[in-house]
Amino acid sequence: MVNFIERVLKYPDYSRQFSCGNSMITAFDCPIEARLMQNRYTDLWSQHNYIFYVVDGRKIWHTAHGSYDLQKGSCVFVQKGASIIEQFFDVGFCLVCFFIPDEFICDTLKKRSAPIQSSGKKYKPVMLLDNSETLSAFFLSMSSYFANTKEPDQALLELKFRELVLTLADNTNNAELLCYFCSLVNEPQTITLQRVMEDNFCFNLKLEQYAELCNRSLSAFKRDFEKVFATSPGKWLLEKRLLHAMHLVSNLNKPVSEAAFESGFENPSHFSRSFKERFGIPPTGVKQKNPA
Repeated sequence: MVNFIERVLKYPDYSRQFSCGNSMITAFDCPIEARLMQNRYTDLWSQHNYIFYVVDGRKIWHTAHGSYDLQKGSCVFVQKGASIIEQFFDVGFCLVCFFIPDEFICDTLKKRSAPIQSSGKKYKPVMLLDNSETLSAFFLSMSSYFANTKEPDQALLELKFRELVLTLADNTNNAELLCYFCSLVNEPQTITLQRVMEDNFCFNLKLEQYAELCNRSLSAFKRDFEKVFATSPGKWLLEKRLLHAMHLVSNLNKPVSEAAFESGFENPSHFSRSFKERFGIPPTGVKQKNPA
């Protein structure tokens, strides 16, 4: 799995970055010859939520809940976690991206004069944002910071991060995001753990990374996981991934190699062996029963 934040930091010649505690803002200019990823499809994960505005180019974010074709002018909020990113080799990709931890969002929202209201709308790992005049003006206000050779003061950067969160929270058109913000402030930790696992089971994350996404140490994660799911993380992940792979092969007619990759299996032979042990038939046998 590629860590999004670490990968951006590896390309200082193509990005300008400002940090404020654990939060970070970057303007990343990724021409064709300097790619964040070398493959058409790459597993990408981030331990922090991120908000970005696409200045130019195109990529597709594939998640367990759907795919999002993000092009010039797209503005999105992506929950911390993993996605499969599809890139196009004939274009570069330029963006302005804000990485913002849960605790910073919660702390900012608690400073609002009125509590944030949820519409009850379900939210997904990737949420398209309403590109309002206020939000456009915010991004425009940030352009001068990247053009200036002097780095902004930390106090000013913190204010800009808080301004972004509050601007998004003040727009009722961002119904999905408002529900997510409410969950961050009010959701019990057990529900957070369940949500993180359901959103990210099909990605080949390590247990330490799942623990980090759930804001727990590895030992606390394992202990709480078994309380919630009544099984170990390893057994639960294998079962969920195999059922997902069966769905992809039998219902969506995906090629076996794609089904394995999209279900979190990096080793094809391990996938085929585990699949046969679980279902009594190899994945190729399912394909033969369901020809294209």
